[in-house]
Amino acid sequence: MKHLLLVCLGLFLSTAIFAQGETDQQLAQYYYSNGEFAKARTYYEKLYSKEPSKFHFNRLYECLIQDKELKEAEKLIKKQISSNRSEQEYIVILAQFYEENEEPDKALKLYDDLIEELPEDPSRIIALYNAFRSKNKNELALRTLEKGRKLLKAAYPLHFQFAELYGATGQQEKMITEYLDLLDQNSGYASSIQTVLSRQIDFSKDDSKEYVLLKTSLLERIQKKPGEIAYSEMLIWLFIQKKNFSAALTQTQALDRKLGEQGRGVMELGKMCVENQSYDIARQAFKYVRDLGDDKLYFYQAESALLNTRFLEITTNRNYSSEELDAAIVEYQVTLTRLGKRKTSVPVILELAHIEAFYGSRSKEAITQLNEALLIPGLTDIQKAEVKMKLADIQVLDGDIWEASLLYMQVEADFKFEPIGHEAKFKNARIFYYDGEFDFAQSQLSVLKESTSKLIANDALQLSLLITDNFGLDSNYTVMTWFAKADLLIEQHNYSAAYQLFDSINTGFPYHSLSDEILFKKAMIAEQQGKWNDAIPILEELLKYHGEDILADDALFHLGDIYENHLENKEKAMEFYKTILFDFKGSLHAIEARKRLRALRGDNLDEEDLQ
Repeated sequence: MKHLLLVCLGLFLSTAIFAQGETDQQLAQYYYSNGEFAKARTYYEKLYSKEPSKFHFNRLYECLIQDKELKEAEKLIKKQISSNRSEQEYIVILAQFYEENEEPDKALKLYDDLIEELPEDPSRIIALYNAFRSKNKNELALRTLEKGRKLLKAAYPLHFQFAELYGATGQQEKMITEYLDLLDQNSGYASSIQTVLSRQIDFSKDDSKEYVLLKTSLLERIQKKPGEIAYSEMLIWLFIQKKNFSAALTQTQALDRKLGEQGRGVMELGKMCVENQSYDIARQAFKYVRDLGDDKLYFYQAESALLNTRFLEITTNRNYSSEELDAAIVEYQVTLTRLGKRKTSVPVILELAHIEAFYGSRSKEAITQLNEALLIPGLTDIQKAEVKMKLADIQVLDGDIWEASLLYMQVEADFKFEPIGHEAKFKNARIFYYDGEFDFAQSQLSVLKESTSKLIANDALQLSLLITDNFGLDSNYTVMTWFAKADLLIEQHNYSAAYQLFDSINTGFPYHSLSDEILFKKAMIAEQQGKWNDAIPILEELLKYHGEDILADDALFHLGDIYENHLENKEKAMEFYKTILFDFKGSLHAIEARKRLRALRGDNLDEEDLQ
């Protein structure tokens, strides 16, 4: 029992001491935060005596300075120095103390002694440099580095530290020289140097001083040392940051020939160009790799990428001539002839059919291609479903909506629990919506709103809301029926007829609840034709008169996308994305808008900007 009492007493005393320590810390912080430094000093003295840490020293020192206890402050620093002889930072603090209290000679001697007595130890040299930098004493920091370089010589030339200091003091040319000297010494630092330079150079400005200096320096070094690959790779990186993909391609091709990489780097650059919608340069890159020969490693990948780039260029930009469209179709046909109609050529067949039908007004040829594709031996079930889906889409385009419905139902039945099955169910629901069977369409959409495919669930929700909000508002359902027919006309690329039908609704039923939907559909017609400047005033009109309605965030997102990806006006795009984040926080576009805004601002979006 006696032993148990002693244990309990020990635990009680330990808890009490711990609690007292916590109380002292809290009181010290409280008085310090309120500017009551004399009271805070009392507690920090107790804390410092128990634990002379850097934090407690800094707080106690600050309290003494604020209370004009200069002698005590000097004693404290000297005590800290004697207890931490390897910590040069405290000597810098003492020297600064002398500077601030009109004893410059003492301060200068301490600074000189610190630099003169530097050991041949990189960590000690860098520590002193950092101590001077933290006090904004750049001249002393430079002297430290210069002395350090003499001591360490080539073993540790302190390139990073010199470059950092030159960058901070506006000496960009010297900064770049130091980084490139480091690259020359060890190419393994390339990634780190690029990370730092990406913060130093504003790539959004045309030919900024830093960009020109770096480009010139790299070109000079490449000429002097043509065998030094690191310089060429850094120059390619620089051109990519500037989005000068043409120059990047020239350098990458030269490097590929030098290294004999069979197009590996050029393929990667081509993919990057596709991501940035620089399709023309992407095609040049993929063509270079393809033309290396079909015995090379990346031939088939390049051929596929070349076709896919054509497909994306047509379907994304929607700005092409009939000659360009014909050239694209020929490219697909030539490739298909070489590959033959077999299992592995299905992706090529699908893209060719899509271009022929939706952009080349050759739906009959496309349908023939797809029907023949269904007869290819060895197709997987998912490949058959993909062909049927494309065939059904083209039948909708041609007006055979019930033939399309049968195909959609087949795919839905075969893949009830898969994304392609959900997509088929949604498209079939749209068939009934187009035909005015709104009740049946709504019943199908209600199921799809729970789809695991987010895109399908969102599309189903939007169409369901459209029907719910507008079906039955007038006794004969005229407006909703006309609207659905106009929607089908858009799907069939009969844009002028759709436009006329929308205008008929506005004329016959002014101020109808579908007014915002009609404006949005008109904007989509302009977008589908690649008439980006025509879409903008329509979307702006929607925001002006329906800024609080359900389509407002959709209009904002489309405006942001147009300015970002088609008109290349980043500032305007950012305005619209920010409006979504500020005013429509629950929008389905919020996540994508945040991601795009971060990318446009160089991933420097502050957290408070999103509140």
